[in-house]
Amino acid sequence: MSQQLVAGVDSSTQSCKVTVRDAVTGAVVREGRASHPDGTAVDPQHWWDALGAAIADAGGLDDVAAIAIAGQQHGMVALDADGHVVRDALLWNDVRSADAAAQMVEELGQEAWVARTGLVPVASFTGTKLRWLRDTEPDNAARVAAVALPHDWLSWRLRGYGPADQSPHGPDLDALATDASDASGTAYWDPVRREYDPDLFTLALGRPMRVAETGDDDAVIVPRVVDPDEPMGTLDVDVPLPHGVVAPLGLVIGPGLGDNAGAALGLGLGPGDVAVSLGTSGTVFGVTDAEVRDPSGTVAGFADGTGSRLPIVTTLNAARVLEVIGGLLGADHDQLGELALQAPAGADGLVLVPYFVGERTPNRPDATASLTGMTPATTDRPHLARAAVEGMLCALADGLAAVEDTGVTVTRLLLIGGAARNDAVRAVAAQVFGRDVLVPEPGEYVAAGAAKQAAWVLSGTLPHWEPDTTVVPGDPHPHVLEQYRAAAR
Repeated sequence: MSQQLVAGVDSSTQSCKVTVRDAVTGAVVREGRASHPDGTAVDPQHWWDALGAAIADAGGLDDVAAIAIAGQQHGMVALDADGHVVRDALLWNDVRSADAAAQMVEELGQEAWVARTGLVPVASFTGTKLRWLRDTEPDNAARVAAVALPHDWLSWRLRGYGPADQSPHGPDLDALATDASDASGTAYWDPVRREYDPDLFTLALGRPMRVAETGDDDAVIVPRVVDPDEPMGTLDVDVPLPHGVVAPLGLVIGPGLGDNAGAALGLGLGPGDVAVSLGTSGTVFGVTDAEVRDPSGTVAGFADGTGSRLPIVTTLNAARVLEVIGGLLGADHDQLGELALQAPAGADGLVLVPYFVGERTPNRPDATASLTGMTPATTDRPHLARAAVEGMLCALADGLAAVEDTGVTVTRLLLIGGAARNDAVRAVAAQVFGRDVLVPEPGEYVAAGAAKQAAWVLSGTLPHWEPDTTVVPGDPHPHVLEQYRAAAR
């Protein structure tokens, strides 16, 4: 039997990664990558261009049977009736909608939001960005005919839809589709009932909504939600992409998923598994079959990519912290780690609270970073490097505690992301979290999860592709977290 190939895409904040894999074994056959522009508001055309470039870099799709796209969550992609983007997409890390989020919480109350959506609105979520659009750009808000998220929009374009002069099928907004994991980060979809809440959408944008392929009125369209093992569609024509790439006739398009759900699927997380992800931002997420409701709003009760729940905590500052302090010290990540290991656990009382770009957890969009405990003995390069690593991880340790407070049992703790490759980060994680830390082999796990989903849709069976892991034994140093919490109050 000839090898059957699938492709997975990770369209993240920084870049687009593509992995082509054997559908049975998960073995990587080839990979590609392209960069995204910086900024918290981006023209989605850049994502489309990067998708074509990354697929070209990965050798194209001519021999690929199925593909799925995972993408950064929450971004607001507003479309007009002709399929054109109304304005640059506001990304998850754009905090200009913080006041809108506060207004929406005040209007309904935290408990009502949690009961209806599993979350409390903050600036990251799509609904708050729609409220901002309504209040700040009313002319643009009036043009909105459909609202999608980044992975929804890319999948729609990949299936041959878009502005009439750019796509074979034209601007059929009723073809928009998404999955439960991404829908559950909008603040107008309930992962328990697994349905949209039209009143919350109207509260956000000030206009009624309808789900794609239902009704024919003039309400704003939101994507239909596809089951995790259901194809979003199969190409009935060749679809041209930028950079000379073609998505061929017969290519199966999976439902795709949000980036954290993609990582969970790629890692093979099950109930009892929790991952700490160290990208530019940080996340703590796990998989559970139980309903997750956190009245405080710290933990969002998203859906995962399999039909279970994905409780998640997100911080705006993770590897960003290492980049800022490394730049100050003139050290790359490896050099920063070497410096950090020269100072003792707790950095002799030097504490960095790393809210460099505000913070989402805790919800302090206007906060700034602070450094306390400076003495002649602690104001040197090793202590500052140590405080940076500890500050980054302590913020995520608070996120882990919040996830546990919802009743999630943690039997395995995994550390992923580019910063997890650093020896100092691994060692300090075992101290801050106070338990064994499993570090999977380096890999693009969001793209891997999307590829696994594509294989699932193709065969009807979810494959088991388990990464190799390294265990860092727990080395509890509780005073590190205690002094951080005292400084972060």
